[in-house]
Amino acid sequence: MPDISLTAVVLLCLAALAAGWIDAVVGGGGLLLLPALLLGLPAGTPAAHALGTNKAVAIVGTTGAAVTYARKAPVDVGTAVRIGLAALAGSSGGAFFAAGMSTEVLKLVIMVVLLAVAAFVILRPAFGTAPATGPATRRQTLAAIGLAGLGIGFYDGLIGPGTGTFLVLALTAVLHLDLVTASATAKIVNCCTNAGALAMFAWQGAVLWQLAALMAVFNLAGGTLGAHTALKRGSGFVRIVLLTVVFALVANLAWEQWGA
Repeated sequence: MPDISLTAVVLLCLAALAAGWIDAVVGGGGLLLLPALLLGLPAGTPAAHALGTNKAVAIVGTTGAAVTYARKAPVDVGTAVRIGLAALAGSSGGAFFAAGMSTEVLKLVIMVVLLAVAAFVILRPAFGTAPATGPATRRQTLAAIGLAGLGIGFYDGLIGPGTGTFLVLALTAVLHLDLVTASATAKIVNCCTNAGALAMFAWQGAVLWQLAALMAVFNLAGGTLGAHTALKRGSGFVRIVLLTVVFALVANLAWEQWGA
């Protein structure tokens, strides 16, 4: 593990706690956690190591949130697992191509992704507020497997940040779920994308395991707490968190890009 100051380790653990809570409520915890790793790791650390460590941390919090949701939310586990298996394949492929990505390119892509999410949320103010319409049709399930599974899974392995948010958006749009049910389903799918990407990063030796293990404890606590909060507060609360997260992150990256 590279030489990291105690202050940096503490800040990374706090970032993991907050990212776990955000990710469980609405997805997108990686949009906080990955930039924190890029900033907190010593200069010269390859971007692939930040990506791999991010996956090792995130899979723990995501699994904790998925278990909490599965116990209390009306999740179609069978559909979620089918989408998740496609996502596992997609994320493995994405991670294979991620090793050569530079930190500068990664930060630029995150900025573009955030702006796209912000635009979508602004233009669809009622998105995800209606109750779920019932079991998904075969056509809807196949569309979700292609878009949320293979497509977003590949993105998760290649870059990662925002995957949970994109999964929530895609599942809400394609399967006509409310935001809480979409968040619950997304956690199961996200477990699979994280597993596929993590396996590839581990094979490439791009995971800082000691740091990841410490951060994962905080991410698990945040993820479990976030799932309980979303279940208790409902879709309206999830939407508010979604908007808050997107706007805060866009403003932060815009300041770093042009204001600093």
